[in-house]
Amino acid sequence: MIAHIQGKLVEKTPTQVVIDCGGVGYHVNISLHTYSLLPNADFIKLYTHLQIKEDAHTLFGFVEKSEREIFKLLLSVSGIGASIARTMLSSLDPKQITNAIASSDVVTIQSIKGIGSKTAQRVILDLKEKVLKLYDLDEVSMSQSNTNRDEALSALEVLGFVRKTSERIIEKIVKEDPEASVESIIKKALKNL
Repeated sequence: MIAHIQGKLVEKTPTQVVIDCGGVGYHVNISLHTYSLLPNADFIKLYTHLQIKEDAHTLFGFVEKSEREIFKLLLSVSGIGASIARTMLSSLDPKQITNAIASSDVVTIQSIKGIGSKTAQRVILDLKEKVLKLYDLDEVSMSQSNTNRDEALSALEVLGFVRKTSERIIEKIVKEDPEASVESIIKKALKNL
């Protein structure tokens, strides 16, 4: 019903904003991801999703359309309500969520507060095909819990490398050689960083 909202930013907290549109203040719930992307301007535009229940009309806002689409996908999963979907988008950025779903990474999804093993598996089961199609991703042939990959990633983080960059490089290495040892993954990654 309400596709987007734009106006003067009146209040801002990590979980919500109030936007004044023609003298009416709209209370909009946001994720930490959206909060981090909010511009330092007085005038903002958010893509919205209006959730209507018997006892409340709740407006959720997103700086990026892609985040709103993932939010809607998450809501389609049985057992995931708006607050859990918002928590997911506050804990991981949208790209991390789509990658975790596409690669059947239960551990990453389960690492989100409020998500148990069964819910994480349901998210993957219900959304994997949609995510692969919608975001034109190839199915990642990574074993569900590649501990060598995880150890190498955490070692690179300790060495001070940016997680996102390291993750991309490690994914390539593991794709080429799924049986690579932790040491060889780290050595190859260091050459590419």
